[in-house]
Amino acid sequence: MNAAGGRWRAAWARWTQPTLVRRLLLAQMAMLGLLWSVAVGLLLSEALNSDGLHDARATFQAIASVAESLADQPERQHASLAAMERALREAYNDEHEAGDTGDSPILPRLLVWQAGRLIYHADDAPAELRNSRLNTVETLLAQDKHWRASTRQSEHSDTRVMLAMPADAKQLLMTFNSRGYYLMPLVICTPLLLLPAWLSIRLALRPWRDVGREIAARGPQDLAPLAFVPRHRELRPLVDNVNGLMQRLRDSATRERNFIADAAHELRTPIAAMRVNVEALLAQPELTPRQSELLQGVSRSNDRATRLVGQLLRLMRSSADAHAMVHERLALDALLQDRLAALSVLAQARAVELALDVCDADLCVLGEREGLTSLVDNLVENAAKYSPAAGVVLVSLARDQGQAVLCVQDQGPGIAPALRARVFDRFYRDPDQLQTGSGLGLSIVRAVVERHGGRIALDSATADGRGLRVTVWLPLAGTESVQGGRAPQA
Repeated sequence: MNAAGGRWRAAWARWTQPTLVRRLLLAQMAMLGLLWSVAVGLLLSEALNSDGLHDARATFQAIASVAESLADQPERQHASLAAMERALREAYNDEHEAGDTGDSPILPRLLVWQAGRLIYHADDAPAELRNSRLNTVETLLAQDKHWRASTRQSEHSDTRVMLAMPADAKQLLMTFNSRGYYLMPLVICTPLLLLPAWLSIRLALRPWRDVGREIAARGPQDLAPLAFVPRHRELRPLVDNVNGLMQRLRDSATRERNFIADAAHELRTPIAAMRVNVEALLAQPELTPRQSELLQGVSRSNDRATRLVGQLLRLMRSSADAHAMVHERLALDALLQDRLAALSVLAQARAVELALDVCDADLCVLGEREGLTSLVDNLVENAAKYSPAAGVVLVSLARDQGQAVLCVQDQGPGIAPALRARVFDRFYRDPDQLQTGSGLGLSIVRAVVERHGGRIALDSATADGRGLRVTVWLPLAGTESVQGGRAPQA
């Protein structure tokens, strides 16, 4: 039941979510209804104000002639006049039901007098209707209704013929609507128009979807102008504004990288000079224990500053345009062996053992050597720093469906699941960690992974939540090309 309810809620949310296609369809349907309403209004106005029927002298004379010729046969006279009224209604309103004598809003009513006596009138026409003048269209009031009527007299006798039509706009509209003349055409036409309207809107919005697909395919580092060049006047401002925004972001990122790189380069010289001076002071034999302790503290701070400057420079290089990087075919197992050998001194200083487990040899990726070296160094250094004394840092390499899987696992305190997404942010550190650091290592790692079209994930090394396991997936050479920092979805 819960699953079915969830599907219904999802379907309802999908149908009630505002969409541009639905908005355009509703606008078209509203415009159709408006145009039909205007057409109906013009039709009724024409029916109310038209004097064309009243000007048809031949019609009046034909009716008068029938009434005169059958004056001595009242029954045939009445039947003939009724037949002429039906024929008149059919001709006037294209009415196909010959027996229809109901209260139609736009059909004429016939009244005939002979010798001052009303010999025929339509069932729905008031008998008291009288024109004050002959051969003139007048608006008359009878039975609380307004009528437009005109009366003509025969040239050969006193026979008078009146043609009357309702002139009450409200009543005329109510009668017109009650017979379905207003709503039925809309009900019939709307389903037939919805599909063509939907198809036309979908075709018209195709350039918008092309722009959306190109933007969705962009990676976080790809700020190049859109390749799609619209020919449509409505779409061109949007593409131009998006390209302008990307240009401003690209300029801002370039200024930020240049500033940090320049600052880091400028800091290297005074930090190196400070280190030389501190080491020279530490070599002096007359130092007191307190002075030696303070200088060693300065030396450790100098080491931290040196490491921070180096990480800043690596971060700026990892954030640079990937098209400027030189990619080559690299064997990951050989790279891991070289880096673990270089980092063994750091591990020994922390009493940590480095272990390498290569399940599949000859795993090659198309990458940039300096970036991958920085990736391995940061992962292994972090693992060694947070591992306890006599701990083991296990580095493994395996193949998984066309990808190289690099895993670095330590025995440290690990990272809480709620913080695993945030530790990739620059300068963010777990507030519960006691080890010193700059919060840039994982940012550098993620930038390198994204630039090589891979992905990265953090989880616990053990079932009880202890330790941290960092897993990196990189596409093997020949299985996927590396393009401008565009990484597949994790």
